[in-house]
Amino acid sequence: MSVVDYQPMYGGAHYDPEPAGGQVTSLVLYDGPERTTEVAAAGPGTRLRAGAYRFALPDVPPGRYWATVTFTPSNGAQPVKDRSVRLDLPLGLGLVTSPEAVADDLGVPLPLTPAQRDALMTAIRKAQSDVEGYLGRSLVPRVVTRTAVTPYWRPSEDLTDPEAWPFETDDVWRVSAYRDRGDGTYDVDLLVGLDGAAEDPVVRYVTAHAAESERNRPGGVGAQGRRVSSVSAEGQSISYESAPTAGQAGALPTIDTLSRLKRRLWQPLNIPPRPPWPYSSTRYRSGR
Repeated sequence: MSVVDYQPMYGGAHYDPEPAGGQVTSLVLYDGPERTTEVAAAGPGTRLRAGAYRFALPDVPPGRYWATVTFTPSNGAQPVKDRSVRLDLPLGLGLVTSPEAVADDLGVPLPLTPAQRDALMTAIRKAQSDVEGYLGRSLVPRVVTRTAVTPYWRPSEDLTDPEAWPFETDDVWRVSAYRDRGDGTYDVDLLVGLDGAAEDPVVRYVTAHAAESERNRPGGVGAQGRRVSSVSAEGQSISYESAPTAGQAGALPTIDTLSRLKRRLWQPLNIPPRPPWPYSSTRYRSGR
């Protein structure tokens, strides 16, 4: 089973229908961009936090699927269908990109065979290992759950802000979901560490380098060897295309473009602890 998180788009902006009495009702998977043959469906979506809903999809064969998500913006409004969703399943494998995305870069037609999928997943893991070695950190965050936590802020304020919760770590973190226990406290799911799949430069780097390594591997998926530009009469001489140099259009991204994601040293400031709401009257920014 795959878990899919969805953010509704309405009027050209991210939108949360639940406060207005709306609901994210269903997600339907199709086997092609024409969206004619239904493969599976799930719903309604479970609200994780403001503007984020989660679907639990039934097991389907690995591959690329096109989806339609239906939601009602507000109570009594007409349903809206979002046909912009495309999913490479399964999810949750610890990969920042998918074999299908690498196949697109290689020009390999879909669907992939099991052997092609396995080879491309291996190439992705190797590229991720290079990035993790450079950054000195994992590209996959870990989930930390805190139970019976009292937020610093009022429940009517934005509890998706990490600063709303009494939690400290020497790494980046964000709120994944929170659940009201009914007594003024909450259970909070936190994602601690770098989420590589949510960082477009990381996804771009891993996809491009996994594709290039597989292209140049003898017998690799989409392997072509060096690109030939011309062959002389009777094959007496051959010319090869030169790859674009770094910085030119079409060049592979260099790993130093990810330098801002390196882990920074962190040291807490000696600030008196702040009591939770409602025993404190103003917001507080921690010294992180």
